[in-house]
Amino acid sequence: MKRTFSLISACVRHFIVLFAVAVVAVSGKSVFAQEYTFEELCVLALERAEKIKMSEEDLFIAEKGKDKAVSALMPRIAAFGDYTRYNEDKNSSLGFTIQPEYSSSWGVRLDQTFSLGGKEFAGIRVSEINIEKSRQNAFSIKEGYLMFFSGAYFNVLRAARSVEIAKANFDRLQKHRDAAEVRLRLGEVTKTALLRSEAELSGAKTEKIRSENNLKIAKTVMSRLAGLRSDFQLKDDPGSQSWNNIQEESLDLLKQKALHERAEINAAGLQRKIAAEQVRYARSSYWPAVSVEGVYLRKDEDSPTPFFNKEVIYGGLNFVFPLFEGGLRKAEIMESRSKERQAVLAFEDISRNIEVEVEDAYLEYLTQKGVLRALEDQLVFAADNYRAVSKQFEFGLSDSINVMDANTLLVTSERQLSDARYAYRLSVLKVKKATGTLLKTFVNKELKAGK
Repeated sequence: MKRTFSLISACVRHFIVLFAVAVVAVSGKSVFAQEYTFEELCVLALERAEKIKMSEEDLFIAEKGKDKAVSALMPRIAAFGDYTRYNEDKNSSLGFTIQPEYSSSWGVRLDQTFSLGGKEFAGIRVSEINIEKSRQNAFSIKEGYLMFFSGAYFNVLRAARSVEIAKANFDRLQKHRDAAEVRLRLGEVTKTALLRSEAELSGAKTEKIRSENNLKIAKTVMSRLAGLRSDFQLKDDPGSQSWNNIQEESLDLLKQKALHERAEINAAGLQRKIAAEQVRYARSSYWPAVSVEGVYLRKDEDSPTPFFNKEVIYGGLNFVFPLFEGGLRKAEIMESRSKERQAVLAFEDISRNIEVEVEDAYLEYLTQKGVLRALEDQLVFAADNYRAVSKQFEFGLSDSINVMDANTLLVTSERQLSDARYAYRLSVLKVKKATGTLLKTFVNKELKAGK
């Protein structure tokens, strides 16, 4: 009984595999391919991208930089020791030891150096600001990568739609070629009509092959960005995606939002603070440096003299005030002030560039929105025109050239509408990217990007 059941199970498994192979052979799609939504792919891309991981390492380095800055306020404690062995011991005529057989010493030393100008505290403040700047840079890199990945995602959808259009065009032209062949036998058309339909069919076949290869290339690129296998499928539902639309606001409000939200402008503002702190850091070199030290020393010899001191404990306080350094301090202060002016100019430059970027993205969004509506109407007219001309050709009221022209108009309208739809959706994301809200859109949807 068990053997019979195992045989049946094996047959069922083989049937499933054969059925899957048959489906792949007929449809070209694998039934075992993983299906992903846009949000899922974005999370995967942000988790697996090497560029984002490098930015996270930059943040880690900045955090360790603060630990280094804090360590400047901590005293240094060091242990030391030495042992010396001589070839022989030597004594003076009075019986005092000149050279012992061996000598040893060990001890502990504590040192602390700090500037009265607060250089160490300025270094800590710079490191804290640098941590936040690295966090803003990492956020900016994530948004840029997400925008780049979105373009690759829509390229796959556009390429898949192109394949569908090419296949539909091939099927239509094949039917027209068959109809022209039948009418040629009946003597209703000339041979040139059949030759024209054959030529158009060959062109459609070429376009179908090209579009299929373009789809493979687009999927390969997106596989690289998201770390996927090549046999994946996309689950695209524009109507259920809240990020697919934006709340239309005035251009001035969008610019104000961008200047408040964009990570690049925040990072530039933090760099300006760092430059101001570096000026204070350079000025602190005019103040003296104070060093505190404390030492415990223990000595030992094989034949110590009566005046031998076995244990030493001492402390010291040193002030160092540089009087002349060849203009080094003045040059460092002037350099830091120049860098501060550079940071201010960079902040203003980034602000203007962001305003231009917002305006460009918003105008592109409005353009794509208007184009999309016009192309939807054009496709309706082109489809109705093709159906009407095809019927006329069947009844001998139109020639093959009119059918070819109508089909060309239909294919062109389908491709233009497909490109416009994905260009519109990408323009929405560009507006979000320009205003600094692209990544936050997914974070608010509980897609904790980069975590």
